[in-house]
Amino acid sequence: MATQALTGSSATGSNDRKRATTALQALNFFMADMQAGIGPFLGVFLQQRGWTSGPIGTVMSAGGVAGMIMTVPAGAFIDHTEKKRLVVIVTGICTVMASFLILLSQSGWVVTVSQVATAIAGAAIGPAVTGMTLGVVRQRGFNAQNGRNQAWNHAGNMIGAGLSGFLGWKFGMPAIFYLAAAFGVLAIISVLMIPERAIDHQAARGLENGEADDDGKSGGQAEGFKTLLANKPMLILAAALACFHLGNGAMLPLYSLAVVGAGKGNAALFTATTVVVAQAVMIVAALVAMKMSAGRGYWLVLLISFAALPLRGFLAGTFIEHWGVWPVQALDGIGAGLQSVAVPGLVACLLDGTGRVNVGQGAVMTIQGLGASLSPAIGGWIAQALGYHAAFLILGSFALASLGLWIGFAGLLRPACEGKHRETTA
Repeated sequence: MATQALTGSSATGSNDRKRATTALQALNFFMADMQAGIGPFLGVFLQQRGWTSGPIGTVMSAGGVAGMIMTVPAGAFIDHTEKKRLVVIVTGICTVMASFLILLSQSGWVVTVSQVATAIAGAAIGPAVTGMTLGVVRQRGFNAQNGRNQAWNHAGNMIGAGLSGFLGWKFGMPAIFYLAAAFGVLAIISVLMIPERAIDHQAARGLENGEADDDGKSGGQAEGFKTLLANKPMLILAAALACFHLGNGAMLPLYSLAVVGAGKGNAALFTATTVVVAQAVMIVAALVAMKMSAGRGYWLVLLISFAALPLRGFLAGTFIEHWGVWPVQALDGIGAGLQSVAVPGLVACLLDGTGRVNVGQGAVMTIQGLGASLSPAIGGWIAQALGYHAAFLILGSFALASLGLWIGFAGLLRPACEGKHRETTA
């Protein structure tokens, strides 16, 4: 009887895990539009309603800054709470409400509040989904499941952008807001399909196997925040990502301005094309990163991602044409797609056993956000002073610093990038 009970419990656990991983993939698909929201189309929508470029940039920057500030606190909260599903539900509701707020009123404070709410929701949902994934599949299965999650996420971005472009062209810009709200509702339904009992909340924060805390109690005790600053590979990773995103963040909006400003592309269709091309490549890149990291670790994956930006800058600076979106955005897809798998996987690996995995994810997102937030201002001033061609070449060269750090500290980074690799493929 005891054997039968044990077998039944094992079967239940296996079924719960299968349901959870399937629901996680669905969640990643629908939350893609929640995270991006109507971002690429917001400027056009507000411009059609009398807004000028200055206020548009201000409200978008307000959202970016709010999201950047909230990533570390959000990660700390996700490490602490066992209500991770509720976090995703709340962020989904915020996204739906933000979409309808902008439709109801385009006054400055309403648009700003909606963008801040959307950005905070985006800051929380990333660590929440990463934590749930780690809690469901543990460290051993994280690389593979995260790769699948990211592939579905990029597919959601691609389809969401394509549908937004079509609906905006066919029915007008308000249809894009209804689509974002619909994706938010479907994301909420997806997270409710994850069995709560399938999530190990200790494993979700990097405290697997019931490590004892300082008082000898089971369940594990998170280390202090100083563990992030004492982790040299983490610091090098953060610095390399900051340099990369400092160059990468402005590349797409500047290229769109250069092409559309030269009269070589329709604004709405070109914007949709840039997103679709990049996300389609990211799907493939995420799956390749999953396979590469399982065989070689994360170092080579990130090296290739950093190398994509200088080439992207060279091509963007050389060919300012409508067809240039294909190679320029394909390289964006390679860099971002590889990083979407390698960065969370490496952070989870480096901070395994500390109880600060999701804080670490938030800290890395903050550094990425800092570089991405500064990039448009730097790129814009360079373009104004030296022209678009020079701006693209200079922005692309920022990733040379990332390559220098990654190659220069290879002796330290390679073992760190493979630290848990043999365990995860055992």
